[in-house]
Amino acid sequence: MRRHIVFIKSKFWPTIALVIALFVGAGVVFASTLPNSWYQARLAKATHTNASGTATVAAVAYTSNDKAKTAFTKVKNAVVTVQNLQKSASLEDGAGAFDSQNKNTDSNNYQTASQGSGVVLKINKGSADIITNYHVIENSATIQVVDANGDKATGTILKSDASQDLALIRVKSTAFKQVATLADSDKVVTGQNVMAIGSPLGAAYSSTMTKGIVSQAKRSLTANETNNKAVTVIQTDAAINQGNSGGALINDAGQVIGIASSKITASAQNTNVEGMGFAIPSNQVADFIKS
Repeated sequence: MRRHIVFIKSKFWPTIALVIALFVGAGVVFASTLPNSWYQARLAKATHTNASGTATVAAVAYTSNDKAKTAFTKVKNAVVTVQNLQKSASLEDGAGAFDSQNKNTDSNNYQTASQGSGVVLKINKGSADIITNYHVIENSATIQVVDANGDKATGTILKSDASQDLALIRVKSTAFKQVATLADSDKVVTGQNVMAIGSPLGAAYSSTMTKGIVSQAKRSLTANETNNKAVTVIQTDAAINQGNSGGALINDAGQVIGIASSKITASAQNTNVEGMGFAIPSNQVADFIKS
């Protein structure tokens, strides 16, 4: 019995010491995981240390620098909806006349035959000059322009060129406050970011922006492809839909690099095609206006 008591006494104190050591070790590990612990502070310092020394990280608020959002803000109110209004059909014109026209009649006995987009390039003494595509205003009896706020004004054609698919119209109104800037399209490069702004499907979807890249900075289209003449255009995969014609293709700086004009929806073999839109280069637009 005495021998057993001696044995227990000989193991008691080492066991107590081991238990205490375990509690102390666990306490040190737990304390090191706390956010303000000495270990975490040392780890953070080590994390910001590199071959050049220790970096100082300032506590600053995050500021968004989204180039697409900034570019859109610079030009959104300069992009308008251009409506091609034609005389309402009557019974004297026959039933076919009714079938060939949109029945969306306005208060002046005209109907909206088609809708496109336009870009305000000049404001002067209560009027605004707007560039658009020729095919947007072709055969119009009158032209109606709807700004980004939904206000309407009548436009008149200053000049047009079917071969270039361009038209310049003027609206007498003080509602227009924002003018778009034409960029140098010769500096456009394949792969750069671009945004298309316009009114796909008409005024109901005005100020719609789609984003993509320049698929080819200088794409040559044949006369057979354009049903007009051979042209050099900017190709993009930014979504171009019916109603975008005459709208703006802009760069990250919010400058117009081209006027959206067409897209390919199917190949000669009737293969469906996506993301093949085209814009008239801004330098060609500038030359058209000056000529």
